[in-house]
Amino acid sequence: MGKTAWVFPGQGSQYLGMGRSAAEAEPAAKALLDRASELLGYDLAALCWVGPEEKLKQTEYTQPALLTVSTMLSAVLRSQGRAPDVVAGHSLGEYSALVAADSIDFEAAVALVAKRGQLMEEAMPAGRGTMAVLLGLDYQQVAAICQEAAQGEVVEPANINCPGQIVISGHRAAVERAMALGAQRGARRVVELDVSGPFHSSLMRPAAEAFARHLAEVELRDPEAAFAANATADYVSDAAGIRSVLVKQLYSPVRWEETIQRLVADGVEAFVEVGPGRVLAGLIKRISRKVKVVGFQEMEELEKVLEMV
Repeated sequence: MGKTAWVFPGQGSQYLGMGRSAAEAEPAAKALLDRASELLGYDLAALCWVGPEEKLKQTEYTQPALLTVSTMLSAVLRSQGRAPDVVAGHSLGEYSALVAADSIDFEAAVALVAKRGQLMEEAMPAGRGTMAVLLGLDYQQVAAICQEAAQGEVVEPANINCPGQIVISGHRAAVERAMALGAQRGARRVVELDVSGPFHSSLMRPAAEAFARHLAEVELRDPEAAFAANATADYVSDAAGIRSVLVKQLYSPVRWEETIQRLVADGVEAFVEVGPGRVLAGLIKRISRKVKVVGFQEMEELEKVLEMV
């Protein structure tokens, strides 16, 4: 039998109604949702199920909401006797992955990602930074475009998601110059993302420094499942190393394509996207055609997931 990886989505995967079917079907999932509401000081179920959607999209609310729903779904899989050999997450999803691997307590993770979201929001005044996706170009092409477009500002590759899909991040004007250059150089499509800041760029270093101080106060343990990190596209097996990559991740590219390639090379044959959305499942299918991929975001999908893993 090959290995199974659970992968966890990041910001942008949220939707109204997420987590409801799990909360209604599984008492352990409902208990996690209630606990998160207590810790956050607002009704997380109402935010996830009723909205308003604009509030759910705000980084400081999105991050604890996604972490909580992904952890609820992990709890459902655990209640069915399933456990991952490997875990990984896309950006924010790393925290859901570390909860699933028992490297961090759920309560500590909720507080941590709420603080992370707040610091990311505060790192740069609204509107000054942005992100965009360039489709159809390779990494070398995008890196060269960013270098040319910077003109004394910051624009950098931020998410290397899969072949032909790279997200850039930085100062708004520099990103807009890079978008125009990308279109000229043959990008199939260039789209600005609906985000509140220049995430995973060097502009996030001040947020990372402040975040490191909060992270230093949180207990971390060595993970029980192999954990593959965004910042290195490699495994990190000790608590000190995890602390380091979580800080680095804030201002470094998400090396998702390399991470999945590494897992496949190491014998992972099945991937379960645990959490809202289908973003990661789509990316993994484009990175490797030989693995099985299934998503788990609603209870109606549980039987299919259990059959595969």
